Amino acid sequence: MGISSTVKVLHFFKTYMPDTIGGIEQVINQIARGTVSHGVVSDILSLTDRKADKTIEVDGHLVHRCRSNFEVASTPFSISAFTRFRQLAKEADLIHFHFPYPFADIVHLISGIKKPTVVSYHSDIVKQKHLLKLYNPLQNYFLGSVDHIVAASPNYLASSKVLSRFKNKCSVIPYGLDKNSYPEASSEKIRYWSEKFGQHFFLFVGVLRYYKGLHVLVEAAKGTDYPIVIVGSGPVEDDLKKQAAKLGVNNIYFVGQQSDEDKVALLNLCYAFVFPSHLRSEAFGISLLEAAMYGKPLISCEIGTGTTYINIDKETGVVTPPSDPAAFRVAMDYLWNNPEQATAMGKRAKERYCNIFTASMMSQSYVSLYKKLLDKYRSSEGDR
Repeated sequence: MGISSTVKVLHFFKTYMPDTIGGIEQVINQIARGTVSHGVVSDILSLTDRKADKTIEVDGHLVHRCRSNFEVASTPFSISAFTRFRQLAKEADLIHFHFPYPFADIVHLISGIKKPTVVSYHSDIVKQKHLLKLYNPLQNYFLGSVDHIVAASPNYLASSKVLSRFKNKCSVIPYGLDKNSYPEASSEKIRYWSEKFGQHFFLFVGVLRYYKGLHVLVEAAKGTDYPIVIVGSGPVEDDLKKQAAKLGVNNIYFVGQQSDEDKVALLNLCYAFVFPSHLRSEAFGISLLEAAMYGKPLISCEIGTGTTYINIDKETGVVTPPSDPAAFRVAMDYLWNNPEQATAMGKRAKERYCNIFTASMMSQSYVSLYKKLLDKYRSSEGDR
């Protein structure tokens, strides 16, 4: 369902492409690109470490970057963003916030802009527990003031204590990916990685952060001989390498950050995908969904988030308890030793992606929500 006339939507999040390419940035990008055919023009407001404010074009939409002046608890702040937000919000028909980003809460409340508002609720705040006590009143006021809140999975909506306070204005729109936006892996890339690891290895892709549970994967790999390839870099990389060396684990291969084409080659080649995230900071798992898109059997942990909306135990893969190396090892052993079942699980994972998690479905759902909020807003304006 499209929108009868062009609608301008302003997205606001702390970072965006090309400065950073994380899961939330990918989701915003897919929404911006996918809603164009439905009559939606998206602008993105984000912060940057670069010295000057600048507007650039990314994948057909404008990205307005304000200089970050300082950062508190992974939250960048910008003085110029107040003015830029007001300017862009006045031109927009609807404001689309991406949570968590406490500075956006402040900007929204101070700006006083009266436009329809939607929040994509990507994650609870998990790590900064002490600061969260101070932030709670602002968080609740902000979420109470917006028109609608979107969670990415029914699992997360059901398990989030924060969202339980606002269930009357929450809905679920799963993240979606467009496989056509991914590059084809050249025969050279396929041959290169095949010569290094063969076509029978476990794969992990992602930023190496504390909540990814990779220390559990290293522990689970102890005493095994099947190859495990880890793509990505991040804050805990050195600790993981030291842990592997200490345990004598020499079948884990850290290959660092790779290009999209290399990542696609590895996704095509791998036997199964491992995703040991053990904390709720992992709200969904874009790389887990990517593996499903490429028809791979999955191993993930039950943490009450979208990971087990993507991966259904004994259907698309295996789900284990979090922080349990022994259980994770059993799951890897099972897939490794049962190739027919693993192949069937991978096929069902791809079918689930096609039925629930495409970018087209996500975009259509957001367009429908935008239309509903705009119609309600225009109706209330007409009544005044």
